Amino acid sequence: MDFIEKLKEKSIKKKNVSTSEALELFVEGTGNPYRVLAAASEIREHFKGKDIILCGMTHLISAKCTQECTSRASFHSNPDHVSAQKIKTARQVLAEAVQAKKNGAEFFSIITGSEGLKTKKAWKNICQIIPAINKSGIKPCLAAGMIDANQAAQLKAVGLLRYCHHLQNDGKEDRAMMNAVKAAGLSVCAGVSFGIGETFTQRIQSAEVLRKLNVDAVSINMIDSGSENKRDRAQTLSPMEILMTVAVFRFMLPDKDIKLCGGRKNNLRQLLPLGIIAGANSLMTGNDLNATERNSKLDHEMIADLGLIPTREIDLCTCDTKGKQRCAASSAIKSRSLV
Repeated sequence: MDFIEKLKEKSIKKKNVSTSEALELFVEGTGNPYRVLAAASEIREHFKGKDIILCGMTHLISAKCTQECTSRASFHSNPDHVSAQKIKTARQVLAEAVQAKKNGAEFFSIITGSEGLKTKKAWKNICQIIPAINKSGIKPCLAAGMIDANQAAQLKAVGLLRYCHHLQNDGKEDRAMMNAVKAAGLSVCAGVSFGIGETFTQRIQSAEVLRKLNVDAVSINMIDSGSENKRDRAQTLSPMEILMTVAVFRFMLPDKDIKLCGGRKNNLRQLLPLGIIAGANSLMTGNDLNATERNSKLDHEMIADLGLIPTREIDLCTCDTKGKQRCAASSAIKSRSLV
């Protein structure tokens, strides 16, 4: 049994792949990339079957990047780097959630930034939005920076399923909060961003931190190669390096949801389907914050072409077209008494 096969079996048996083994796997993968990707795909299918999860999202604040926010990936991972324009109403967010469901999304995430829940009005707004999203039939998620145990318990009480938080440095400041979130009964999704000048060793260390935190899902963001910022383009990762990163994360986090998020289309380009082969079992689909990342129909087509199954089929209903009666989902939005 060679090294790649040995680590695959170790991962399937949930015997932790060490950071040194993960680094050696990456080195091995530079010469045999497709063998590593194939092994990661086997690990994904062992724990996740053929199901692929699509996630929709919105930013609670209609916003744009500041000078410190150089790409859509950094916008996603650092929501404080935005210039606020207008807070969306519960009705607007619900409409986006319903559309995400029609686009085949299983989860719908609301991003507020760390200041998003500091006022009573903002908190009331979120506590009104979450149960409405639940009733629409899509699973609500929230990313609102640091919260305490009491807030986590309140979010759970109004029906929140998952709390999302971007990993900061070595995770020490996040550990207590994530433990409080899990203690409240919420699922945890941790975000990481790559292509910002980090080494591969640092990426492996991030995976080790996530393993110790025992998160349920990991969102992988990449500096967008389509950015006009020259510094971003200089740091952009090659598609194969991104794929190897995803594969190593699957080896180290075999039973976790691994989601490709910001920058996936522009960075992976024609190799985007290999992101799933490399071990991802989830995709951010539709609108990627303030820009359209990729049409959900294309994601469904890609999943089907790979012989895999989206956890929710896309709704191809066209009853919203001009001159025809609005569909029940759209009519339901109008009838809700939301502010």
